[in-house]
Amino acid sequence: MKKLNRLSIIGYGAGDAANNLAFTTATMFLLVYYTDVAGISAAAAGTLLLAVRIFDAFADVVAGRVVDRTFSKRFGKFRPFIMFGSIPLLLLSVATFSVPQIGETGTLLYAYVTYAALGLAYSLVNIPYGSLAGAMTQDPGERAKLGSARMIGAALVGSSLGIFVAPLIKPGADLQATFTGITLAFVVIGAALYFFTVFTAKEQVHRAVPNVTLRQSIDTLKGNKPLMMLCLSSFLFLSGYLALTSVQLYYLRDVLGRLDLYPVLSVIQLVLTFVLAAIMPRLVRAVGKKNVYVYASVVTVVGGVIVFLTPASQTWIGFGGLLISLVGVMAVSIVVWALEADTVEYGEWKTGVRTEGITYALFSFTRKTGQAVGGALAAYALALGGYKSGAAQTADAVFGIQVAAGAIPAALALLALLVMTKYNLTDALHARILADIRARRAEGEAAAAAAGAAQDGAGEPLAVRPAAAN
Repeated sequence: MKKLNRLSIIGYGAGDAANNLAFTTATMFLLVYYTDVAGISAAAAGTLLLAVRIFDAFADVVAGRVVDRTFSKRFGKFRPFIMFGSIPLLLLSVATFSVPQIGETGTLLYAYVTYAALGLAYSLVNIPYGSLAGAMTQDPGERAKLGSARMIGAALVGSSLGIFVAPLIKPGADLQATFTGITLAFVVIGAALYFFTVFTAKEQVHRAVPNVTLRQSIDTLKGNKPLMMLCLSSFLFLSGYLALTSVQLYYLRDVLGRLDLYPVLSVIQLVLTFVLAAIMPRLVRAVGKKNVYVYASVVTVVGGVIVFLTPASQTWIGFGGLLISLVGVMAVSIVVWALEADTVEYGEWKTGVRTEGITYALFSFTRKTGQAVGGALAAYALALGGYKSGAAQTADAVFGIQVAAGAIPAALALLALLVMTKYNLTDALHARILADIRARRAEGEAAAAAAGAAQDGAGEPLAVRPAAAN
Protein backbone atom coordinates (compact mmCIF):
# COMPACT_ATOMS: atom_id res chain seq x y z
CA MET A 1 0.00 0.00 0.00
CA LYS A 2 1.13 3.55 -0.79
CA LYS A 3 3.07 5.18 2.04
CA LEU A 4 1.67 8.28 3.68
CA ASN A 5 3.45 11.54 2.93
CA ARG A 6 4.80 13.62 5.77
CA LEU A 7 2.27 16.41 5.36
CA SER A 8 -0.69 14.03 5.77
CA ILE A 9 0.85 12.57 8.95
CA ILE A 10 1.46 16.05 10.38
CA GLY A 11 -2.04 17.08 9.34
CA TYR A 12 -3.55 14.12 11.15
CA GLY A 13 -1.61 14.98 14.30
CA ALA A 14 -2.85 18.58 14.07
CA GLY A 15 -6.40 17.25 14.40
CA ASP A 16 -5.72 15.73 17.79
CA ALA A 17 -3.98 18.91 18.91
CA ALA A 18 -7.23 20.71 18.09
CA ASN A 19 -9.30 18.03 19.84
CA ASN A 20 -7.26 18.40 23.00
CA LEU A 21 -7.72 22.15 23.18
CA ALA A 22 -11.19 21.18 24.36
CA PHE A 23 -10.65 17.68 25.76
CA THR A 24 -7.41 18.02 27.72
CA THR A 25 -8.36 21.45 29.04
CA ALA A 26 -11.48 19.79 30.48
CA THR A 27 -9.74 16.68 31.87
CA MET A 28 -6.90 18.68 33.44
CA PHE A 29 -8.78 21.66 34.82
CA LEU A 30 -12.54 21.17 34.85
CA LEU A 31 -12.62 19.51 38.28
CA VAL A 32 -10.43 22.29 39.69
CA TYR A 33 -12.58 24.90 37.93
CA TYR A 34 -15.79 23.45 39.34
CA THR A 35 -14.47 23.18 42.92
CA ASP A 36 -12.29 26.30 43.13
CA VAL A 37 -14.00 28.77 40.77
CA ALA A 38 -17.63 27.78 40.25
CA GLY A 39 -18.00 26.79 43.92
CA ILE A 40 -19.40 23.32 43.27
CA SER A 41 -18.61 20.76 45.98
CA ALA A 42 -16.20 17.92 45.17
CA ALA A 43 -18.92 15.29 45.61
CA ALA A 44 -21.38 17.14 43.36
CA ALA A 45 -18.65 17.69 40.77
CA GLY A 46 -17.79 13.99 40.85
CA THR A 47 -21.40 13.04 40.20
CA LEU A 48 -21.58 15.60 37.39
CA LEU A 49 -18.46 14.21 35.71
CA LEU A 50 -19.76 10.65 36.02
CA ALA A 51 -23.23 11.41 34.64
CA VAL A 52 -22.16 13.65 31.77
CA ARG A 53 -19.30 11.43 30.62
CA ILE A 54 -21.62 8.41 30.53
CA PHE A 55 -23.98 10.54 28.41
CA ASP A 56 -20.97 11.34 26.21
CA ALA A 57 -20.30 7.64 25.79
CA PHE A 58 -23.79 7.03 24.39
CA ALA A 59 -23.37 10.11 22.20
CA ASP A 60 -20.34 8.38 20.67
CA VAL A 61 -22.47 5.43 19.56
CA VAL A 62 -25.01 7.77 17.94
CA ALA A 63 -22.17 9.65 16.24
CA GLY A 64 -20.73 6.37 14.94
CA ARG A 65 -24.02 5.46 13.27
CA VAL A 66 -24.33 8.94 11.77
CA VAL A 67 -20.82 8.63 10.34
CA ASP A 68 -21.43 5.17 8.85
CA ARG A 69 -24.58 6.45 7.10
CA THR A 70 -22.82 9.48 5.60
CA PHE A 71 -20.65 9.75 2.50
CA SER A 72 -19.50 12.75 0.45
CA LYS A 73 -17.93 12.14 -2.97
CA ARG A 74 -15.80 15.25 -2.53
CA PHE A 75 -14.68 14.95 1.10
CA GLY A 76 -15.31 11.28 1.98
CA LYS A 77 -17.02 10.01 5.12
CA PHE A 78 -15.12 11.75 7.87
CA ARG A 79 -13.80 15.18 6.99
CA PRO A 80 -17.20 16.95 6.60
CA PHE A 81 -17.89 16.38 10.31
CA ILE A 82 -14.56 17.97 11.22
CA MET A 83 -15.23 20.93 8.91
CA PHE A 84 -18.70 21.76 10.20
CA GLY A 85 -18.48 20.56 13.81
CA SER A 86 -15.20 22.13 14.91
CA ILE A 87 -16.34 25.72 15.53
CA PRO A 88 -19.41 24.79 17.64
CA LEU A 89 -17.19 22.42 19.67
CA LEU A 90 -14.65 25.14 20.45
CA LEU A 91 -17.33 27.70 21.35
CA LEU A 92 -18.96 25.22 23.73
CA SER A 93 -15.61 24.85 25.49
CA VAL A 94 -15.77 28.60 26.22
CA ALA A 95 -19.30 28.20 27.61
CA THR A 96 -18.29 25.25 29.81
CA PHE A 97 -15.61 27.33 31.52
CA SER A 98 -17.96 30.30 31.99
CA VAL A 99 -20.28 29.10 34.78
CA PRO A 100 -22.36 32.03 36.13
CA GLN A 101 -23.13 32.46 39.82
CA ILE A 102 -26.92 32.04 39.70
CA GLY A 103 -27.52 30.15 42.91
CA GLU A 104 -26.45 26.63 43.83
CA THR A 105 -29.12 24.90 41.71
CA GLY A 106 -28.79 27.24 38.74
CA THR A 107 -25.00 26.99 38.73
CA LEU A 108 -25.09 23.20 38.84
CA LEU A 109 -27.74 23.00 36.10
CA TYR A 110 -25.71 25.30 33.84
CA ALA A 111 -22.64 23.14 34.41
CA TYR A 112 -24.54 19.97 33.49
CA VAL A 113 -26.05 21.44 30.31
CA THR A 114 -22.88 23.06 28.95
CA TYR A 115 -20.63 20.10 29.69
CA ALA A 116 -23.14 17.67 28.13
CA ALA A 117 -23.39 19.87 25.02
CA LEU A 118 -19.59 20.00 24.83
CA GLY A 119 -19.45 16.21 25.02
CA LEU A 120 -22.00 15.77 22.24
CA ALA A 121 -20.17 18.21 19.98
CA TYR A 122 -16.88 16.47 20.76
CA SER A 123 -18.36 13.09 19.77
CA LEU A 124 -19.51 14.43 16.39
CA VAL A 125 -15.98 15.63 15.65
CA ASN A 126 -13.79 13.08 17.41
CA ILE A 127 -15.51 9.89 16.16
CA PRO A 128 -14.95 10.87 12.51
CA TYR A 129 -11.43 12.06 13.33
CA GLY A 130 -10.49 8.81 15.05
CA SER A 131 -12.09 6.72 12.29
CA LEU A 132 -10.10 8.60 9.66
CA ALA A 133 -6.83 6.86 10.61
CA GLY A 134 -8.13 3.45 9.56
CA ALA A 135 -9.21 4.90 6.20
CA MET A 136 -5.86 6.56 5.48
CA THR A 137 -3.75 3.38 5.47
CA GLN A 138 -3.77 -0.33 6.35
CA ASP A 139 -0.02 -0.61 6.84
CA PRO A 140 0.89 -1.33 10.53
CA GLY A 141 4.00 0.85 10.41
CA GLU A 142 2.12 3.76 8.86
CA ARG A 143 -0.66 3.41 11.41
CA ALA A 144 1.96 3.53 14.16
CA LYS A 145 3.17 6.81 12.61
CA LEU A 146 -0.36 8.20 12.71
CA GLY A 147 -0.67 7.11 16.34
CA SER A 148 2.62 8.84 17.10
CA ALA A 149 1.51 12.00 15.31
CA ARG A 150 -1.73 11.94 17.24
CA MET A 151 0.12 11.54 20.52
CA ILE A 152 2.51 14.39 19.65
CA GLY A 153 -0.40 16.69 18.85
CA ALA A 154 -2.08 15.87 22.14
CA ALA A 155 1.19 16.15 24.06
CA LEU A 156 2.00 19.58 22.64
CA VAL A 157 -1.33 20.87 23.90
CA GLY A 158 -1.14 19.07 27.24
CA SER A 159 2.40 20.27 27.85
CA SER A 160 1.51 23.84 26.93
CA LEU A 161 -1.37 23.73 29.39
CA GLY A 162 0.94 22.39 32.08
CA ILE A 163 3.69 24.91 31.39
CA PHE A 164 1.62 28.07 30.93
CA VAL A 165 -1.76 27.46 32.60
CA ALA A 166 -1.23 25.16 35.59
CA PRO A 167 1.10 27.61 37.43
CA LEU A 168 -1.75 30.16 37.33
CA ILE A 169 -4.05 27.89 39.39
CA LYS A 170 -3.12 29.35 42.74
CA PRO A 171 -5.02 31.00 45.60
CA GLY A 172 -6.00 34.62 45.01
CA ALA A 173 -5.74 34.52 41.21
CA ASP A 174 -8.64 35.61 38.97
CA LEU A 175 -9.15 32.15 37.53
CA GLN A 176 -12.42 32.97 35.75
CA ALA A 177 -10.71 35.62 33.63
CA THR A 178 -7.84 33.21 32.98
CA PHE A 179 -10.06 30.40 31.70
CA THR A 180 -12.24 32.75 29.64
CA GLY A 181 -9.22 34.22 27.87
CA ILE A 182 -7.63 30.83 27.25
CA THR A 183 -10.73 29.16 25.81
CA LEU A 184 -11.46 32.15 23.53
CA ALA A 185 -7.92 31.97 22.16
CA PHE A 186 -8.40 28.25 21.58
CA VAL A 187 -11.36 28.94 19.28
CA VAL A 188 -9.02 30.64 16.79
CA ILE A 189 -6.12 28.22 17.18
CA GLY A 190 -8.33 25.12 17.11
CA ALA A 191 -10.20 26.19 13.98
CA ALA A 192 -6.91 26.64 12.10
CA LEU A 193 -5.67 23.21 13.21
CA TYR A 194 -8.92 21.43 12.31
CA PHE A 195 -8.99 22.87 8.80
CA PHE A 196 -5.33 21.96 8.30
CA THR A 197 -6.35 18.36 9.05
CA VAL A 198 -9.29 18.53 6.63
CA PHE A 199 -7.12 19.60 3.71
CA THR A 200 -4.14 17.27 4.31
CA ALA A 201 -5.38 13.99 5.85
CA LYS A 202 -7.32 12.12 3.18
CA GLU A 203 -8.87 8.66 2.79
CA GLN A 204 -7.10 6.06 0.66
CA VAL A 205 -8.61 2.72 1.71
CA HIS A 206 -11.07 1.14 -0.74
CA ARG A 207 -14.67 1.13 0.46
CA ALA A 208 -17.10 -1.40 -1.06
CA VAL A 209 -20.13 -0.09 0.90
CA PRO A 210 -20.14 3.74 1.26
CA ASN A 211 -23.37 3.93 3.30
CA VAL A 212 -23.66 1.22 5.94
CA THR A 213 -27.02 0.01 7.24
CA LEU A 214 -27.78 -0.54 10.93
CA ARG A 215 -27.91 -4.29 10.32
CA GLN A 216 -24.46 -4.23 8.73
CA SER A 217 -23.08 -2.14 11.61
CA ILE A 218 -24.38 -4.63 14.18
CA ASP A 219 -23.07 -7.60 12.19
CA THR A 220 -19.53 -6.17 12.13
CA LEU A 221 -19.56 -5.81 15.92
CA LYS A 222 -20.96 -9.25 16.68
CA GLY A 223 -18.19 -11.80 16.98
CA ASN A 224 -15.44 -9.16 16.90
CA LYS A 225 -13.75 -10.56 20.00
CA PRO A 226 -10.52 -8.52 19.59
CA LEU A 227 -12.55 -5.31 19.63
CA MET A 228 -14.42 -6.37 22.76
CA MET A 229 -11.19 -7.29 24.58
CA LEU A 230 -9.58 -4.00 23.55
CA CYS A 231 -12.67 -2.08 24.70
CA LEU A 232 -12.67 -3.75 28.13
CA SER A 233 -8.95 -3.21 28.63
CA SER A 234 -9.19 0.42 27.53
CA PHE A 235 -12.11 1.02 29.89
CA LEU A 236 -10.00 -0.16 32.82
CA PHE A 237 -6.84 1.65 31.74
CA LEU A 238 -8.64 4.93 31.00
CA SER A 239 -10.45 4.81 34.35
CA GLY A 240 -7.08 4.79 36.08
CA TYR A 241 -5.51 7.34 33.75
CA LEU A 242 -8.36 9.84 34.18
CA ALA A 243 -8.20 9.47 37.96
CA LEU A 244 -4.52 10.43 37.74
CA THR A 245 -5.09 13.28 35.27
CA SER A 246 -7.93 14.73 37.34
CA VAL A 247 -5.82 15.00 40.52
CA GLN A 248 -2.35 15.52 39.07
CA LEU A 249 -2.47 19.22 39.93
CA TYR A 250 -3.79 18.45 43.44
CA TYR A 251 -0.97 15.92 43.96
CA LEU A 252 1.77 18.38 43.07
CA ARG A 253 0.18 21.34 44.86
CA ASP A 254 -1.35 19.79 47.99
CA VAL A 255 0.68 16.60 48.61
CA LEU A 256 4.21 17.41 47.43
CA GLY A 257 3.76 21.16 47.95
CA ARG A 258 5.49 21.85 44.64
CA LEU A 259 3.09 23.33 42.12
CA ASP A 260 6.18 24.77 40.42
CA LEU A 261 7.02 21.22 39.30
CA TYR A 262 3.95 21.11 37.03
CA PRO A 263 5.70 22.97 34.16
CA VAL A 264 8.76 20.75 34.66
CA LEU A 265 6.56 17.65 34.43
CA SER A 266 4.96 19.01 31.26
CA VAL A 267 8.31 19.69 29.58
CA ILE A 268 9.55 16.19 30.45
CA GLN A 269 6.31 14.67 29.14
CA LEU A 270 6.73 16.55 25.88
CA VAL A 271 10.30 15.35 25.41
CA LEU A 272 9.32 11.78 26.25
CA THR A 273 6.45 11.98 23.77
CA PHE A 274 8.79 12.88 20.93
CA VAL A 275 11.17 10.09 21.95
CA LEU A 276 8.38 7.50 22.14
CA ALA A 277 6.86 8.72 18.88
CA ALA A 278 10.20 8.28 17.13
CA ILE A 279 10.85 4.77 18.41
CA MET A 280 7.27 3.42 18.45
CA PRO A 281 7.18 2.19 14.82
CA ARG A 282 10.39 0.23 15.46
CA LEU A 283 9.05 -1.10 18.77
CA VAL A 284 5.88 -2.25 17.04
CA ARG A 285 7.86 -4.05 14.34
CA ALA A 286 10.15 -5.64 16.94
CA VAL A 287 7.69 -6.90 19.58
CA GLY A 288 4.21 -6.21 18.21
CA LYS A 289 1.50 -3.78 19.23
CA LYS A 290 -0.06 -6.07 21.83
CA ASN A 291 3.23 -6.56 23.69
CA VAL A 292 3.98 -2.83 23.65
CA TYR A 293 0.57 -2.27 25.30
CA VAL A 294 1.18 -4.95 27.95
CA TYR A 295 4.72 -3.83 28.83
CA ALA A 296 3.66 -0.17 29.01
CA SER A 297 0.84 -1.13 31.37
CA VAL A 298 3.39 -2.78 33.67
CA VAL A 299 5.34 0.50 33.74
CA THR A 300 2.14 2.36 34.67
CA VAL A 301 1.50 -0.05 37.56
CA VAL A 302 5.02 0.45 38.93
CA GLY A 303 4.72 4.23 38.79
CA GLY A 304 1.31 4.22 40.48
CA VAL A 305 2.57 2.07 43.35
CA ILE A 306 5.46 4.50 43.92
CA VAL A 307 3.09 7.50 43.97
CA PHE A 308 0.75 5.79 46.43
CA LEU A 309 3.42 4.55 48.87
CA THR A 310 5.76 7.56 48.87
CA PRO A 311 5.43 9.89 51.90
CA ALA A 312 4.55 13.49 51.08
CA SER A 313 7.95 14.61 52.39
CA GLN A 314 9.80 12.59 49.70
CA THR A 315 9.19 15.03 46.89
CA TRP A 316 11.53 13.64 44.27
CA ILE A 317 10.56 10.00 44.77
CA GLY A 318 6.89 10.91 44.42
CA PHE A 319 7.64 13.04 41.37
CA GLY A 320 9.69 10.19 39.88
CA GLY A 321 6.80 7.79 40.39
CA LEU A 322 4.51 10.22 38.61
CA LEU A 323 6.91 10.35 35.67
CA ILE A 324 7.21 6.56 35.48
CA SER A 325 3.45 6.19 35.47
CA LEU A 326 3.07 8.74 32.70
CA VAL A 327 5.69 7.03 30.51
CA GLY A 328 3.51 3.92 30.53
CA VAL A 329 0.39 5.97 29.85
CA MET A 330 1.99 7.73 26.88
CA ALA A 331 3.16 4.48 25.29
CA VAL A 332 -0.29 2.93 25.61
CA SER A 333 -1.87 6.11 24.23
CA ILE A 334 0.25 5.84 21.08
CA VAL A 335 -0.24 2.16 20.29
CA VAL A 336 -3.91 1.81 21.23
CA TRP A 337 -5.13 3.68 18.14
CA ALA A 338 -3.29 1.30 15.81
CA LEU A 339 -4.83 -1.63 17.71
CA GLU A 340 -8.32 -0.15 17.25
CA ALA A 341 -7.76 0.33 13.52
CA ASP A 342 -6.77 -3.35 13.21
CA THR A 343 -10.13 -4.40 14.63
CA VAL A 344 -11.85 -2.60 11.74
CA GLU A 345 -10.19 -5.02 9.31
CA TYR A 346 -11.14 -7.93 11.56
CA GLY A 347 -14.81 -6.90 11.32
CA GLU A 348 -14.51 -6.44 7.54
CA TRP A 349 -12.89 -9.87 7.26
CA LYS A 350 -15.79 -11.43 9.14
CA THR A 351 -18.64 -9.68 7.30
CA GLY A 352 -17.33 -8.17 4.05
CA VAL A 353 -18.43 -4.68 5.21
CA ARG A 354 -16.05 -1.97 6.44
CA THR A 355 -17.49 0.09 9.32
CA GLU A 356 -14.90 2.43 10.81
CA GLY A 357 -17.56 4.67 12.35
CA ILE A 358 -19.42 2.22 14.57
CA THR A 359 -16.23 0.31 15.44
CA TYR A 360 -14.48 3.46 16.61
CA ALA A 361 -17.69 4.59 18.30
CA LEU A 362 -17.93 1.43 20.40
CA PHE A 363 -14.26 1.75 21.30
CA SER A 364 -14.74 5.39 22.20
CA PHE A 365 -17.90 4.51 24.17
CA THR A 366 -15.92 2.28 26.51
CA ARG A 367 -13.13 4.85 26.77
CA LYS A 368 -15.64 7.58 27.64
CA THR A 369 -17.23 5.41 30.32
CA GLY A 370 -13.73 4.78 31.65
CA GLN A 371 -13.10 8.50 31.72
CA ALA A 372 -16.40 8.99 33.53
CA VAL A 373 -15.58 6.38 36.16
CA GLY A 374 -11.99 7.61 36.58
CA GLY A 375 -12.93 11.27 36.98
CA ALA A 376 -15.69 10.37 39.42
CA LEU A 377 -13.41 8.08 41.45
CA ALA A 378 -10.88 10.90 41.73
CA ALA A 379 -13.51 13.39 42.87
CA TYR A 380 -14.99 10.93 45.38
CA ALA A 381 -11.52 10.21 46.77
CA LEU A 382 -11.10 13.95 47.34
CA ALA A 383 -14.51 14.18 49.00
CA LEU A 384 -13.92 11.15 51.25
CA GLY A 385 -10.58 12.59 52.32
CA GLY A 386 -12.26 15.87 53.25
CA TYR A 387 -10.64 18.12 50.62
CA LYS A 388 -11.31 21.82 51.22
CA SER A 389 -10.70 24.38 48.50
CA GLY A 390 -8.16 27.06 49.47
CA ALA A 391 -7.29 25.47 52.82
CA ALA A 392 -4.35 23.50 54.20
CA GLN A 393 -5.19 19.84 53.61
CA THR A 394 -5.48 17.31 56.42
CA ALA A 395 -3.65 13.97 56.46
CA ASP A 396 -6.86 12.27 55.33
CA ALA A 397 -7.21 14.66 52.40
CA VAL A 398 -3.59 14.03 51.38
CA PHE A 399 -4.19 10.27 51.57
CA GLY A 400 -7.30 10.64 49.38
CA ILE A 401 -5.27 12.46 46.74
CA GLN A 402 -2.57 9.75 46.85
CA VAL A 403 -5.22 7.06 46.38
CA ALA A 404 -6.57 8.84 43.31
CA ALA A 405 -3.13 9.59 41.84
CA GLY A 406 -1.43 6.28 42.64
CA ALA A 407 -3.48 3.37 43.95
CA ILE A 408 -6.42 3.67 41.54
CA PRO A 409 -4.29 4.01 38.36
CA ALA A 410 -2.02 1.13 39.42
CA ALA A 411 -4.86 -1.26 40.26
CA LEU A 412 -6.80 -0.54 37.10
CA ALA A 413 -3.74 -0.69 34.83
CA LEU A 414 -2.97 -4.13 36.30
CA LEU A 415 -6.48 -5.33 35.45
CA ALA A 416 -6.18 -3.81 31.96
CA LEU A 417 -3.00 -5.70 31.15
CA LEU A 418 -4.48 -8.97 32.43
CA VAL A 419 -7.38 -8.54 30.01
CA MET A 420 -4.99 -7.67 27.18
CA THR A 421 -3.06 -10.93 27.62
CA LYS A 422 -6.16 -12.63 26.12
CA TYR A 423 -6.17 -10.37 23.04
CA ASN A 424 -5.64 -12.60 19.99
CA LEU A 425 -5.38 -10.19 17.05
CA THR A 426 -1.61 -10.29 16.70
CA ASP A 427 0.27 -8.47 13.96
CA ALA A 428 0.83 -11.78 12.16
CA LEU A 429 -2.90 -12.58 12.13
CA HIS A 430 -3.69 -9.03 11.00
CA ALA A 431 -1.32 -9.44 8.06
CA ARG A 432 -3.10 -12.65 7.02
CA ILE A 433 -6.48 -10.90 7.35
CA LEU A 434 -5.33 -8.06 5.08
CA ALA A 435 -4.09 -10.54 2.48
CA ASP A 436 -7.43 -12.35 2.57
CA ILE A 437 -9.39 -9.08 2.20
CA ARG A 438 -7.28 -8.03 -0.78
CA ALA A 439 -7.72 -11.43 -2.41
CA ARG A 440 -11.51 -11.20 -2.00
CA ARG A 441 -11.49 -7.69 -3.40
CA ALA A 442 -9.49 -8.78 -6.43
CA GLU A 443 -11.85 -11.71 -6.97
CA GLY A 444 -14.86 -9.41 -6.73
CA GLU A 445 -13.36 -6.92 -9.19
CA ALA A 446 -12.49 -9.72 -11.62
CA ALA A 447 -16.03 -11.11 -11.38
CA ALA A 448 -17.49 -7.64 -11.94
CA ALA A 449 -15.26 -7.13 -15.00
CA ALA A 450 -16.28 -10.51 -16.40
CA ALA A 451 -19.94 -9.71 -15.84
CA GLY A 452 -19.53 -6.39 -17.61
CA ALA A 453 -17.85 -8.03 -20.56
CA ALA A 454 -20.60 -10.66 -20.77
CA GLN A 455 -23.27 -7.99 -20.62
CA ASP A 456 -21.61 -6.04 -23.42
CA GLY A 457 -21.46 -9.19 -25.53
CA ALA A 458 -24.91 -10.63 -24.90
CA GLY A 459 -26.94 -7.63 -23.74
CA GLU A 460 -27.94 -9.52 -20.58
CA PRO A 461 -26.39 -8.88 -17.10
CA LEU A 462 -24.90 -11.81 -15.24
CA ALA A 463 -25.32 -12.33 -11.50
CA VAL A 464 -22.18 -11.52 -9.56
CA ARG A 465 -21.41 -13.74 -6.60
CA PRO A 466 -20.61 -11.62 -3.53
CA ALA A 467 -17.43 -12.32 -1.61
CA ALA A 468 -18.17 -14.77 1.18
CA ALA A 469 -17.57 -13.61 4.72
CA ASN A 470 -15.61 -15.81 7.10
